[in-house]
Amino acid sequence: MSGLRIGLLGASRIADEALARPAARTEDRLVAVAARDRGRAENFARRFGVERVVEDYAALLADPEVDVVYNALPNALHAPWNLATIAAGKALLAEKPFAGTAAECREVRDAATAAGVPVFVGYHYFHHPLYRRLADVVASGGIGEVTAVETRMRMPAPPPDDVRWSLALAGGALMDLGCYAVHTVLMLAPSLGGTPSLQDARAGERSPGVDEWADATYRFPGGAEGRIHCHIAAPGWEMSHRVVGTRGEVLAPMYALPHRDDRLIVRTGTDERVERLGTTPTYDFQLAALRASLTGTAPLPRGADMGFSVEIAELLDAIYLAAGLPLRPAAVPAH
Repeated sequence: MSGLRIGLLGASRIADEALARPAARTEDRLVAVAARDRGRAENFARRFGVERVVEDYAALLADPEVDVVYNALPNALHAPWNLATIAAGKALLAEKPFAGTAAECREVRDAATAAGVPVFVGYHYFHHPLYRRLADVVASGGIGEVTAVETRMRMPAPPPDDVRWSLALAGGALMDLGCYAVHTVLMLAPSLGGTPSLQDARAGERSPGVDEWADATYRFPGGAEGRIHCHIAAPGWEMSHRVVGTRGEVLAPMYALPHRDDRLIVRTGTDERVERLGTTPTYDFQLAALRASLTGTAPLPRGADMGFSVEIAELLDAIYLAAGLPLRPAAVPAH
């Protein structure tokens, strides 16, 4: 297989950034796209060279030329259409969050495991050299024993009618940005004694049940502290990941968006070193990792697997409940 044959569920902004643009720089083919608004799908196909527009989501899953399905639908449609993709026997690139709740995540995981269908979950940042280098600095002991991990995710507010403000569509700051922050915490868990426990959580509502911001504090079994913050109506952008140790710290100011700022800042004592790890978008590296995994040239990387996403969902559920907010509503079955 020289390239993947990809079908897109949804012609969204994220589909543009996360897959269409990276695929234009590879031999991967965008075979088909389906969207609720056919005109939107046709415009997307023209812009990005998608070979054809199909009638609906079911038609895309039935297309014999589609080997890999990318689910870029609103959050509440992740679980049902992930399940439908698995039932169709297609490999799946699942946009985050994997599903709206931990219960839905477990259902999708179990279905994929039973069917033997490959699933790759789209936490794109950790495939980039910036995060890989940060992880190497921590693992090498260069900053000493880890005592704290902090991830902050802030962005300006989307428009009022954006799906991220809809409880019915599983919106909210935790679902949009907080899932990344929890992912970073879990990436370090094996070296810090295992899965952390939630100590405290707070959130502020934009509308009933929909979080505009959220904070949470964790404690790792080894004693280190984890802190996350997410805000989807902030004055500006921040996507920082900071790991503090007994001898120093390492900071990536824009770990999730290194095409904007690819600095890695390492501080030990009075010394500070700044490394530049490249402004190639994270999604280019994710597509390469997906291709390698599906073609058997590399294993499914830890962090892109379903089990990891179940753990993330369990921690997100716990934050919502501790902050006094409801879990996201049950998804509507695919049809």
